[in-house]
Amino acid sequence: MIQPANAAKNSGARHAVLAGFLGWTLDAFDFFVVVFLYDTLAHQFGVPKKSIVFTVTATLAMRPLGALLFGLFSDRYGRRVPLMLNVLYFSIIEVLCGFSPNYTFFLIMRALFGIGMGGEWGVGASLVMEAAPVRWRGILSGILQAGYSVGYLLAAVAARFLLPAFGWRAMFWAGAVPALLALYIRTKVPESEAWRQHRAASTGEVLRVVAHEWKRFTYLIALMTFMMFLSHGTQDLYPDFLQEVHKFSGAMRANVAIIYNCGAVVGAIIFGHLSQVAGRRKGMMAGLGLVLLVIPLWAFGQTLPLIILSAFLMQAGVQGAWGVIPVHLNELSADAARGLMPGLAYQLGILLASPTNSIQYALRDRVGYQWAIAGFEIVTIAVLTVLLWTGKEDHSHSFVRNS
Repeated sequence: MIQPANAAKNSGARHAVLAGFLGWTLDAFDFFVVVFLYDTLAHQFGVPKKSIVFTVTATLAMRPLGALLFGLFSDRYGRRVPLMLNVLYFSIIEVLCGFSPNYTFFLIMRALFGIGMGGEWGVGASLVMEAAPVRWRGILSGILQAGYSVGYLLAAVAARFLLPAFGWRAMFWAGAVPALLALYIRTKVPESEAWRQHRAASTGEVLRVVAHEWKRFTYLIALMTFMMFLSHGTQDLYPDFLQEVHKFSGAMRANVAIIYNCGAVVGAIIFGHLSQVAGRRKGMMAGLGLVLLVIPLWAFGQTLPLIILSAFLMQAGVQGAWGVIPVHLNELSADAARGLMPGLAYQLGILLASPTNSIQYALRDRVGYQWAIAGFEIVTIAVLTVLLWTGKEDHSHSFVRNS
């Protein structure tokens, strides 16, 4: 018979996982909407397409500020309230993007959106990992990170059906939906017991803990920088790549994106679970191995079936490696700074990797689109392999005393 205390704990863990998953899903949806609107927004605002690509860079570059603010807030005052405020914040900004009268306003809104996006992952990931049973951390890490791919998938569905029917502004107005998640968090999600036990006495103490762990923190930033090169280098410009190289229509690009994001969800869960058995680093390297094998078909394939299959497998490998990240970063972070360290390392990686789209776009003009994306990712995988091989892990580290 399940004891009432255990039943309540399991129920709280389920609600925490669902809240973290939905938060990251809806946040990713709001981010990837722009990926399907490069040409539309360039025409709407009368600017070159590279200016719209730059708004993605601006979003990515502002994410560390959000991780710092919301991460410190969550280590001082708990995970729930910062997560609720974060969801409300990025929902409001996303809706305002839909009212943009010109490019300058849109650019500012996308930069401000980056603050909200930067805050969500660290707080949500710490909440989920601290609530998850140790034996389920790997697969739940994969499920949490799969929310990113589900958000991308939903953005592709919106581009396929919402955009033709209601126009580009409705794509952003749909960002009002996440605000309902704040109510769910308020009523269903319990506060983290690990946070209660390790709560820092002051903001300064949180910062001192991170400073004391500077070597590990620096390693995590380097790891996340190249993980960002991996994900954004294979995702952000790929719909544009399909349009320019293969002359795919908007509907076809959206269809392909829907399929390869299904692969991403599958990969995140499979490799996340593999990390529980084989170890975090080996689980990630297995995902990278799949990516390396698929790159020739993904970048140079010519037939539609081959493009679809390679894109599916590519994102299964990319997000397979990423599926281990939430648990890996949380296990390597100090107890008193788990709201700040994983999220800030993650988002500083984003800051350093924020020129990814601009670099690939510039390489396209020198070596062609196919070699630009393929060569970029081959170098990225080589560096990631070295970082993982020489790095450490703290598999199944207990976050709560006497557990």
